[in-house]
Amino acid sequence: MKIRILSVMLAASVMALTACSGDTVIRDQKEQTTITLSWWGNDARNEYTLEAVQRFEKLHPEIKVVCSYSEWSGYEARSKVRMISGTEADVMQVNVGWLRQYSPDGSGYYDIENLSDTVDLSNFSADYLDYGRRNGVLNAIPIAMNAETVYINKSVYDSYGLDVPQTWDDLFEAAKVMSKDGVYPISGASKALWLYFIAYAEQMNSKHFFSDNDAITFTADDLQMMIELYVRMVDEKVLPLVEDFQRYNIDNLKYAGLVAWVSDAMNYFEEPIANGSEIIAASYTSKDPGKAGEGWYAKPATLYAVSKNTEHPKEAAELLDFMLNSSEWAELQGVEKGIPISSSVREYLEKEGLMSGIQFEASQVMEENDLISPMNSIIEDGTLYDSFIDACNLVIFDKATAEDAAAQLYDIYAENYDME
Repeated sequence: MKIRILSVMLAASVMALTACSGDTVIRDQKEQTTITLSWWGNDARNEYTLEAVQRFEKLHPEIKVVCSYSEWSGYEARSKVRMISGTEADVMQVNVGWLRQYSPDGSGYYDIENLSDTVDLSNFSADYLDYGRRNGVLNAIPIAMNAETVYINKSVYDSYGLDVPQTWDDLFEAAKVMSKDGVYPISGASKALWLYFIAYAEQMNSKHFFSDNDAITFTADDLQMMIELYVRMVDEKVLPLVEDFQRYNIDNLKYAGLVAWVSDAMNYFEEPIANGSEIIAASYTSKDPGKAGEGWYAKPATLYAVSKNTEHPKEAAELLDFMLNSSEWAELQGVEKGIPISSSVREYLEKEGLMSGIQFEASQVMEENDLISPMNSIIEDGTLYDSFIDACNLVIFDKATAEDAAAQLYDIYAENYDME
């Protein structure tokens, strides 16, 4: 009998403990809110972001963050489906072009200004925030800014007794000296050189490629000017054909210069520089050194946005502020996504001695130039620059005159874009 009573008591105790445990789990689940976060990047970015999320969850045990990430192309394709279906992450990394694509009237993403009691917007200037606005609505916040930049191997130029080039003519003069050794004064991939020649044409014709209503302003004559410059630069060994551009020629000193994004500086010039060269972020190539920056464009390197469909805007705002403004996140991210524009993060990185190096120098050149214009994201469309290079090749390989190639290029643009 005593054994039976004891068994009943133990059973009752177990049931009571199970019930308490069950109540605790249910209560915790009710108190903990789950939100989602998505981004693109390589393995290194994924690793530090996951670690940073763990730090956030420790500081906010009431919030659980479910992460989704992949490399760029997969992320872009998946995000398109999710944006169309309304199943995007609560907090997401976005490309600046997506604001135009998914939020033409400003209603495609959450208005972050409605979260300003949690997200400290005072860390960002009005000019920077404007990059994330559509129709006056703050759809996203830039993490860092980006612009095509002229990187010069000063050691190579010094070896030829040449000054760092500032003008287009300087590059042609440098080629006269360097070409005998198979060295090119400047180089770049297709999109970089497309924007490079846009800068040249804008300096020469004093108008932007796009109007305020997104129509192409360039005539066939303007396009011919760009084609002729590219052909002349290739013919006179100022730069290699785009198709012949090779990353390793930067390291083996065959390219004395490079046009590339601020955010790509560390990809091309891993510090310390292996061959001991001195790499500098030079002034933007121009026809007039006093007007360097005219015709050049800046854009957010990337941005963070909040889903308009989020059921947990308060928790999403907590995560967004942590990602943008906290030292805990900045300690892990550093300058991997570019030089942060959050003033609180900059102060932290400055204190830690991380605001230095070639990427920081390129960022400074960009930020200190008042002549750079905000970039219209359409200018990065592949049809624009692929068709431009094709037109240039028609001339280089004697398939068309520059005038005929420009006329064909104009027709292609007219079929795909609004023309003024």
